[in-house]
Amino acid sequence: MVGKILVIDDEKDMLLLIERIITDETAHEVTTESDPVKALELFESQPFDLVISDLKMPKIGGIALLEKIKKMNPKVSVIMMTAYATIDTAVEATRKGAHDYISKPFKRERILVTIEQVMKWQKMLKENDTLREALADQNCFSSLIGSTPVMKEIFERIRQVSPTMGTVLITGASGTGKELVAKAIHRHSQRCTRKLITINCTAIPENVLESELFGHIKGAFTGAWKDKKGLVEEAHEGTLFLDEIGDLSLLMQTKLLRLLQEGEYKPVGSVTTKKADLRFIAATNCNLKTAIKEKTFREDLYYRLNVINFELPSLNERKQDIPILSHHFLKKYARLYQKDIREISPEAMQAIMSNDFPGNVRELENTIERGVIYCRTQMLEVKDLFLENEDIDLQSDLSSDFTRLTFHEAKDRVTHMFHKQYIESLLRENAGNVSKAAEKAGIKRQYLHRLMKDVDIDGNSIRSLSGQNKKK
Repeated sequence: MVGKILVIDDEKDMLLLIERIITDETAHEVTTESDPVKALELFESQPFDLVISDLKMPKIGGIALLEKIKKMNPKVSVIMMTAYATIDTAVEATRKGAHDYISKPFKRERILVTIEQVMKWQKMLKENDTLREALADQNCFSSLIGSTPVMKEIFERIRQVSPTMGTVLITGASGTGKELVAKAIHRHSQRCTRKLITINCTAIPENVLESELFGHIKGAFTGAWKDKKGLVEEAHEGTLFLDEIGDLSLLMQTKLLRLLQEGEYKPVGSVTTKKADLRFIAATNCNLKTAIKEKTFREDLYYRLNVINFELPSLNERKQDIPILSHHFLKKYARLYQKDIREISPEAMQAIMSNDFPGNVRELENTIERGVIYCRTQMLEVKDLFLENEDIDLQSDLSSDFTRLTFHEAKDRVTHMFHKQYIESLLRENAGNVSKAAEKAGIKRQYLHRLMKDVDIDGNSIRSLSGQNKKK
């Protein structure tokens, strides 16, 4: 490895000697400086792999200089040299971070061997950093796949905002990958060694949510037979991801606002205020500005959350990514189900490309997974996909094509299609209002939400469509 070396010594003859030794015998680039103050300015303005510094100098001593250099760049290697070598100074320099220690006068071979050892060490550090970055990218974006300009921009923005403390609001329709973006931001952040705690604001009943989020003390309510730590405390010094935040009640929004503003909260039943050091990421498929106008979402909470905004595109806005996504999911599920499926037929890919995916990437993934389950050859065909833009007709499906499935496979398919058609019709009749639809169906709102997620139904899309039909 060819490196950059900064040599610092108040004796100019010594600087010339070291520079000549290095440039005669190696290809390393050498910069010399007799003033340690100016040397620090040089070090701050440009990168160096190695610093060779005298121990005894005016203005700034070698140990103090070593400390300042290591503070600015902990990874740089430093070799200390002096004519006043003692065990004590050698130990102190090493303890402060010096790579090695050379006594004056030194032999030419001694300094050259030490420099080459340092450069091998620096090369290994850089290779490790490169590998770590590559692995981080691979892990971070393993499910966030795409080559369209809009996805490349999202990848770049993740890299930009992840190291900051800024609160992030991720918006987009169901199935566009909001949770994947949240995970990517956490993995690239300074808090990546701490926990990412996810709480789904829709899935947990409102009367339980406060206790789940903030914890409770013994005796706070019936059944609270011991103190319980909340998710906020679990996420301390890490990241708290609030999914579907648009479904929070106004009371919970008020309590969450205090947590964001002050970093404080109280467990249920407690009079003691606790502190939380958190990075907040929130996601929603709701239009929060509309919710503010309808007075179902607090405006001050919205502006507290919307420091950094990611608006994720629907799959229809990035159709060019469908082939690469399809092949990614094919490999994933062929490996999971231990099937030797290697390709997607041109006809199947054409059918996928022409299909409408209101459930976005999640629905595409489910389609490919279903195809892998049903496929019995090395190539995924149209018949394996059971694309949902085709209306189900049980009479026509009770054919040789349908009965080639096992009983459980056929039952799962019919159940899936029933849920999808029934829930879509139910929501259309109730203008996309989930609470009214659940009441009419005689099931709990949370259960209806779970069914909607299972069959990739976006309530917002149905609400929008219902609104357009009313206008007509």
